[in-house]
Amino acid sequence: MQDLQKFKVPDDFRGKSKIIVQLWWIIQGTLFAMSPQFLYGWRRFLLRCFGAEIGKGVIIRPGTQITYPWKVTIGDYSWIGDDVVLYSLGEIIIGKNTVISQKSYICTGTHDYSKIDFPILAKKIVIGDECWLATDVFVSPGVTINKGVVVGARSTVIKDLDSNSVYVGSPARFIKKRKIEE
Repeated sequence: MQDLQKFKVPDDFRGKSKIIVQLWWIIQGTLFAMSPQFLYGWRRFLLRCFGAEIGKGVIIRPGTQITYPWKVTIGDYSWIGDDVVLYSLGEIIIGKNTVISQKSYICTGTHDYSKIDFPILAKKIVIGDECWLATDVFVSPGVTINKGVVVGARSTVIKDLDSNSVYVGSPARFIKKRKIEE
């Protein structure tokens, strides 16, 4: 069905040289991951040095893992929790005032299992403004989560989600419209 000897990573797939990729992984494993929890500005600085677009007031916990920061955009005042993985083989765009809670996995990478060489694919993920992904949410490649969505804990998002709605389950299913009280 598949012959992995024929697999090849596409040229420039990573978006930077192998040296920059390795340098980021070293920085991430040391200066980023070992920084005290309260040094949010330091982690924003490191990510920006590697090309991430990080808004003001963004909170990123030291346990966050980001594959390629130059493919990540995070809007103002968003929070990225402990042990979140931004598997950014493709572009990840996170809006303003959005929370991605601990242990969530935002996965832009997949393979074309219908081809013998099992090629790797990168598909952009967009998570809109004012969303909340509760703990341990998995988001599949190519998904758009529109503004104001809440995704319940341990849910799996495999298709686009409509604005201002609450979803739970695996796969995530619509529960109700989200209403905000002032």
